Amino acid sequence: MFRLLRSNHIEIDLIRRQLFFYQGNNPARSYPIAIGKPATPSPVGEWTIINKKILNYDSVFGSRWMGLSNPGYGIHGTNNPGSIGKAVSKGCIRMYNHDVEELFNKVSIGTPVLIYNDGRPNKSYNYQNVNMPPDNPPADNQYHHSNNNSGKTYQIKSGDTLWAISQKFNIPLDELIKANPGVDPNNLFVGQIIYLP
Repeated sequence: MFRLLRSNHIEIDLIRRQLFFYQGNNPARSYPIAIGKPATPSPVGEWTIINKKILNYDSVFGSRWMGLSNPGYGIHGTNNPGSIGKAVSKGCIRMYNHDVEELFNKVSIGTPVLIYNDGRPNKSYNYQNVNMPPDNPPADNQYHHSNNNSGKTYQIKSGDTLWAISQKFNIPLDELIKANPGVDPNNLFVGQIIYLP
């Protein structure tokens, strides 16, 4: 069982392509990320930060590196900011340099990292059902509990649009968008999980 509730930790949602920094039980910050491509996927599981490095030179790893306990994988910046939000890496988690620098200052050696690809963490972990914030959260960093009590989800298929999904399930488009605040309606990708209100 992944015991995170009493300590700062990181959760990485590969479906939403978001990294969440938690202070104890509370989500403190969200960051958009790039993840591993299908041929070299990001490693799902429970890891820890085992090393940290400031990179003061031009590097594909951007300005910061935080190595995971899974050898060869880490959370790092990038010299290709256009890759953020995509599945393009060799398995590492890429962040905008300004985001990884902020996270770097909050994370210590031994910080737990949970990486999952099913839209929510391992069922053994007591996870709070929280709506995920947009890429640029409001200044007060307020997070709201989900109004989605149905518990129903839908996995995006090739050619899907939010409009088509709203028609298929007879859900008003604005309610569908409201139930999925972390989802960019103009950039859906195959395999992405959305909530159905």
